[in-house]
Amino acid sequence: MRKNAVANRERILAAAEAVFGEHGAAGSTEDVARRAEVGIATVFRHFPTKADLIEAALVRHFDLLNERACALAARADAGQAFRDLLRTMVEGGATKLTLAAQMPDGQFPPSVRQGADTLRATVEDLMDRAARSGAVRRDVGADEVYLLLRGLAQACATTPTTPRTISRAIDVVIAGLNA
Repeated sequence: MRKNAVANRERILAAAEAVFGEHGAAGSTEDVARRAEVGIATVFRHFPTKADLIEAALVRHFDLLNERACALAARADAGQAFRDLLRTMVEGGATKLTLAAQMPDGQFPPSVRQGADTLRATVEDLMDRAARSGAVRRDVGADEVYLLLRGLAQACATTPTTPRTISRAIDVVIAGLNA
């Protein structure tokens, strides 16, 4: 793919995440094109349907989150890395839920499932390191953590919440996970 085509694709995906994250199903491909500063034909050249665009935006969301998780996992302080990852996941969770809600039949296609599974494996590895270092409770698993993250993300997606309140709620969850 040409360099400018790659740049256009990335701008389109970032715009799609923002537009559909803010407006849900009411967001349009025209809004995405405007925000990405490309023509609508460019959007459809990369993504023939709105569903294709949403799927690619979700894959990108998981890929970027996994990159962030891997970077955090490389830190020496596994406990702080895990806490930083939780904060990052909650802060982007409302957008992910809004995008995911637009998937046909509520099912993730294989590309999205793979991204989600890769991220979960990274989270589990970091959580295990944090538990072994004594920073995180050993009796809490990824299922419980994901449920807590989903709950906070869902609350943020459906109820106007100040950044300060979100940050404090994340602090409460983190305190509950501390060893």
